Amino acid sequence: MAEKTAVVILNWNGRDFLKKFLPSLIGNTEGGDIIIADNDSTDDSIDFLKQNYPDLEIIQNKSNGGFAKGYNDALTVLQGRYEFYVLINSDIEVTAGWLTPLVNKVSQENVAGAQPKVLAYDRKEYFEHAGASGGFIDKNYYPFCRGRIFDEVEKDEGQYDNEKEIFWTTGACMIIRSEVYHDLGGLDADFFAHMEEIDLCWRAKKKGYSFYVVPDSKVYHVGGGTLNYENPRKTFLNFRNSLFMIHKNHDGWLFGKIIYRMILDGVAGMKYLASLQGKHFIAILKAHFAYYGSLGTLVKKRKTIKAESTTFNKTGFYKASLLWAYFFKGIKSFKGLNKRFFVD
Repeated sequence: MAEKTAVVILNWNGRDFLKKFLPSLIGNTEGGDIIIADNDSTDDSIDFLKQNYPDLEIIQNKSNGGFAKGYNDALTVLQGRYEFYVLINSDIEVTAGWLTPLVNKVSQENVAGAQPKVLAYDRKEYFEHAGASGGFIDKNYYPFCRGRIFDEVEKDEGQYDNEKEIFWTTGACMIIRSEVYHDLGGLDADFFAHMEEIDLCWRAKKKGYSFYVVPDSKVYHVGGGTLNYENPRKTFLNFRNSLFMIHKNHDGWLFGKIIYRMILDGVAGMKYLASLQGKHFIAILKAHFAYYGSLGTLVKKRKTIKAESTTFNKTGFYKASLLWAYFFKGIKSFKGLNKRFFVD
């Protein structure tokens, strides 16, 4: 019989983060086994763990296939042993009792996963970019959160402390049913990193599952620990993976949606160029060419998802344009968005 919960840290050259945050995780985690999945680190992470935490289970991946493949490889080793997986970054500081509310929520019928409230480690009164208080997506498939729209991050004043069904949970710290994870084939390894968790949630929702944010659970996230937010590589992954995700999951006329999104990407690219950020402009161009080169694979994935879909749970979908709300109406916070455009 499977045990309850595996709390799995994917580590790549994160010795300093492990040293800083593992004591908090160990001291505040009840009811879960902490496991380190090492993504073929080249630093002394493994030696550090063996010397200081000899009782922790370590799974050593044979290669660094990024966030997505790294977790897939590690969780395949754990398959059949646990009812729930927690995917948690090494740069997360947890708080007392953080795990129990998440386990309680995902134990409910038809709930596939949940996330805590994610605040910034360096500015603890503010939400953190990656996840904040739950993820949503607009009609053009721009992700945003309660507490964060584009790069605008809100101060946490308790305005989003209610438990709520959302569209996606953050990969920085999320709990998911192991059965659902493996049934979906895990994270899409072709994403490497960034937005793979949104894609995973989207695919699960097309089978009728739901996801929640549970603010009774609270964590603090450093953010950008592996890849800085200003790094052109991150820009490349975000733009390429957005196109991957749309191609796989969009219902309806795909060509029109892709072309429109490419036009919007072009506007973003020109904005980078105008602000003398040429490396980011080039990253967007490379993202588009990478998308073209992956069309054959994406067509097959789209067919599979369509064939396996049942009832699409659209809760957390924003039927309007986030770009219009942000740039033309000046709405900078989640609470300012028109609630009638949300699917509940």
